[in-house]
Amino acid sequence: MSERKDELAIETSGLVKTFGELRAVDGVDLAVPAGTVYGVLGPNGAGKTTTVRMLATLLRPDGGEARVFGHDVLAEADRVRSRVSLTGQYASVDEDLTGAENLILLARLLGHRKAAARERAAALLEAFGLTAAADKQVKNYSGGMRRRVDIAASILNTPDLLFLDEPTTGLDPRSRNQVWDIVRAVVAQGTTVLLTTQYLDEADQLAGRIAVIDTGRVIAEGTPGQLKSSVGSGSVRVRLREADDREKARRVLAARLGTEVTLDADPVSLSARVPADAGGGPAERAAAALGELAGAGIVVDDFSLGQPSLDEVFLALTGKPAQPARSADAPAGTTETSDRERSADRKETVA
Repeated sequence: MSERKDELAIETSGLVKTFGELRAVDGVDLAVPAGTVYGVLGPNGAGKTTTVRMLATLLRPDGGEARVFGHDVLAEADRVRSRVSLTGQYASVDEDLTGAENLILLARLLGHRKAAARERAAALLEAFGLTAAADKQVKNYSGGMRRRVDIAASILNTPDLLFLDEPTTGLDPRSRNQVWDIVRAVVAQGTTVLLTTQYLDEADQLAGRIAVIDTGRVIAEGTPGQLKSSVGSGSVRVRLREADDREKARRVLAARLGTEVTLDADPVSLSARVPADAGGGPAERAAAALGELAGAGIVVDDFSLGQPSLDEVFLALTGKPAQPARSADAPAGTTETSDRERSADRKETVA
């Protein structure tokens, strides 16, 4: 992998995919630097998975152009496939085989000799914290363990570009953090990662740049900091000493800030966006609001002022909150992919 970070791993222009009258992808432009994590963020049915499948040569575009390391996904599909790997939303490993058997089998199919396949499988199982479960059937793995062995299978031969399509859907927080560490380790070795996700904190943690997709179109693109700054406001969070004061505090803050105040899950906490306007910047307006709380006899134990979260950015860009993925209690392998994106599996593949 000789690409420098200023070279493009993916470049698309006006990429389109239709299913009948439905434009699942409607003119997507992307420029993904090599050697980075690039996040594609969007709600269910936004077109994320369909875009990934076109880039991975599993679907034929109906319009526009797409290149992977300079190779056209249609005219040079074999060359693209030789450089990419895809971990989809559904686990691709055989649940009746053990973790070790899955990796050895796939390594053999990829051309490794028997001894080399065993060695590579053992190394990946150790790296992913699965050595103790190597001889257990995958059907007895937790959701997090299945996802880790699935990603391990994707990098048996280290790809230049790894597509991760919502890799942590349905995982508990500990398993999600483990997958994040794996992604960082893969990128440190020089692989480019295109990550699709509904988890806003996941994009914030991993991606150097993010494209926000809604209804098949890129509606914003930039670093997490740039996207947050584009909202043009700060956010203030206040923690009160007494829960009984929260409703009064909400009224005071709403009147002073001129914006909606959210009652957080914590019974003594509130939060609000603080737009900058003629009344001063966010910091000045938040300070004035805190002064009014004190004047009203409301004791504030803690407060913070910062950039908007990606949740707030997403709400401002799309007019709707981000949709959470399935909870950690969901069965392993379940996803929130919309019917229109699942239809890609059934309607067309590139031979």
